[in-house]
Amino acid sequence: MADLSIQGLCALLHLASPQLPVGGFSYSQGLEAAIEHGLVTDAGTARTWIADALAHGFARCEAPLWLLLRRAWSAGDEGAVHEWNQWFIASRDSREARAETLQMGWSLHSLLRSVPWGGEAFAPRIAQLGALVEGAGLAYPTAFACACAAVDADEDHALLAYGFAWLENQVAAAIKAVPLGQVAGQSLLLALHPLLEQAVCEARRRASEAPPRLDTMLPQWSVLQARHEHQYSRLFRS
Repeated sequence: MADLSIQGLCALLHLASPQLPVGGFSYSQGLEAAIEHGLVTDAGTARTWIADALAHGFARCEAPLWLLLRRAWSAGDEGAVHEWNQWFIASRDSREARAETLQMGWSLHSLLRSVPWGGEAFAPRIAQLGALVEGAGLAYPTAFACACAAVDADEDHALLAYGFAWLENQVAAAIKAVPLGQVAGQSLLLALHPLLEQAVCEARRRASEAPPRLDTMLPQWSVLQARHEHQYSRLFRS
């Protein structure tokens, strides 16, 4: 990984913060349905669930696709941005999953449009994000990658920040819904740190292949996300 400046680190901490007003806290990505069906019942089963989602979903599809989007933004390749944005939306295989990425993408675009992120030079990219919002929709990784490109954040560090935000949100959902105590939740998050580093390495390999190797191996995750749409009692929107 390249050296990270203080300014770059601050930008990534800002984007990865749970205080970023994009609504990520309101989604569990199927974890709540897994709890409802008795698949996740304690810290151990929560770790297994999140680790599987990280290794077989995030590392194989979302993370390498994020890298492709980050590189497309840096290269000014609007065609590639549009292609991978549409690819990611199409890969969301439930109504709630699609609604999640589109809502969070819209919210991040609204925030970037309202604050001086990236300076005046970022204005054309804000317009490009707006065109996606008004068109087929703006996926969250597309908007996040754009924000990282605007501050020229190293792609490996930026992907690590993106992944940590995802991981932290999954643990927060487990704390609320299993439920777990705060210490158990922090222990779970700490135990998953090495897996996040592995996911970034796997994503880099997949994004560098020709063509990029994007796939998932989470059929049960997809089924439970669809079942969550009809779950009677729930805390989360996915």
